[in-house]
Amino acid sequence: MNPYHKEQIDALTMVKRHLDALPGSERQTLTASLEDYLIFRQEIDEFLVRHFSEICTQTCYQSRMSACCSREGIITFFADIVVNLLVSDLLDFEKLLTVLSKPNDGFKCVYLTEKGCLWRLKPIVCQMYLCDRSKNQVFDKSSEIKTQWELLEQKRRRFTWPDRPVPVLFDDLESYFIKIGYQSPLMYLHNSPGLLRIKQKTGAAIKKIKKI
Repeated sequence: MNPYHKEQIDALTMVKRHLDALPGSERQTLTASLEDYLIFRQEIDEFLVRHFSEICTQTCYQSRMSACCSREGIITFFADIVVNLLVSDLLDFEKLLTVLSKPNDGFKCVYLTEKGCLWRLKPIVCQMYLCDRSKNQVFDKSSEIKTQWELLEQKRRRFTWPDRPVPVLFDDLESYFIKIGYQSPLMYLHNSPGLLRIKQKTGAAIKKIKKI
């Protein structure tokens, strides 16, 4: 088993085991914390279906040219896995473990099948990946669509980028599991030197404002 598959399996089984052991009320509370994020994800889905679905299917998936889906494995945050399992059922989970337990000899991402991605809710990196060719094709025709996309990019940062004094969902989900003793290489908001520097700067800025 290659390192990528092992990291994914370890994180999936760790989160699934914990979620299964939670009292119903605590799991409901955890799921409720996703409400705004799930609304945001629905907005992205609607935007992509409306403006990019046909272009991306023809130019990337069918031609096998995608710079994202043609990779052996895609980038997943630990929070991506938590969110996906909270909205998935047992069959969804078993499909992910099954495909990860086999060598990936194909041209594409391990999670990509003939029927599409195996994730119930795709990792945010995948969901918001648009190649320059596709963006140029759509945005050159409409500055309004480009503005809509830029607004969605800004919304993504509210959930995934720890550069603000308010709670950031992806950081909070990692912290939740760290506090109960779990660790994973996919906890980038607590492991990535770059993201840690951003959090330090944010913390320093907050302290400075409080002193003033």
